[in-house]
Amino acid sequence: MAVTDEAIEKIKDMIVSGALRPGDRLPKESELAADLGLSRNSLREAVRALSLIRILDVRQGDGTYVTSLDPQLLLEAMSFVVDFHRDDTVLEFLAVRRILEPAATAMAASRIGEQQLDALSAQLDALGAEPSVEELVACDLEFHRGIVQSAHNSVLCSLLDGLSGPTTRARIWRGLTQEDAVSRTLREHRAILAALRDRDAEAARSWATVHIASVEQWLRSTL
Repeated sequence: MAVTDEAIEKIKDMIVSGALRPGDRLPKESELAADLGLSRNSLREAVRALSLIRILDVRQGDGTYVTSLDPQLLLEAMSFVVDFHRDDTVLEFLAVRRILEPAATAMAASRIGEQQLDALSAQLDALGAEPSVEELVACDLEFHRGIVQSAHNSVLCSLLDGLSGPTTRARIWRGLTQEDAVSRTLREHRAILAALRDRDAEAARSWATVHIASVEQWLRSTL
C-alpha cells in the first residue's frame, strides 16, 4: 500500500507542478514507471486509484489522460463517500448545508436572471398545492440546485450537490410524518423566490436558513 501511495504522490506532483496539464496524455506505462522509479504494478494501481476519483481518465486502447480537473468532476468523489454516511451523522451534513446554502442563495440574488426566476416559479406552479412527498423532494432538490447554480460558483455548487444526498431521506421522513411539512416547504420556497425577485440578498439568505433549519430541527427531535 505504501508503494502505491508513493506512486500516487509522484503522479500528483507532476500534475500540481504543471508537468502534466488537464487533457494531457500520460507517457507510456513502461516509460513513466522508469522515469518515476516505480514498478509497473504500483504505477498501475496508482492510475486505477486516481481514475476512481476523476483525476485520470483511462481510455481503453487509447491511453491515460489527465481529466479536465473541473471542480464538479473532482467533487463527484465526495458525493460517493457522502452516500456512506451513518444515520447519526445526517445532522452534521445538514449543519454544513445550513452554512453554505444560505450564502449561495444570497450570492444568487444579484446574479440570477429573470428567465431562471420564471423557470423556478413555473416549477413551483407545476407542482400544485398537494404534491406527493416524492414529487416534493424531487422539486426541492431541483429548486435549490437551480438557485445555487445561479450563484455562478462551480465549487460551491458541487459541494452542495454532494451534501444533498444524505438530506433527501430526512426530507422524505419529514413529509411522511409531519402534517404541515408539504405546505410549509411550498411557502418557504415561495418566500425564497420572492426575495430573489426583489434582489434582496439578506432576505434570501434568511429564508434559506429558515428552510434548512426547519428540517434540521424536526430531525433533531426525532433522533
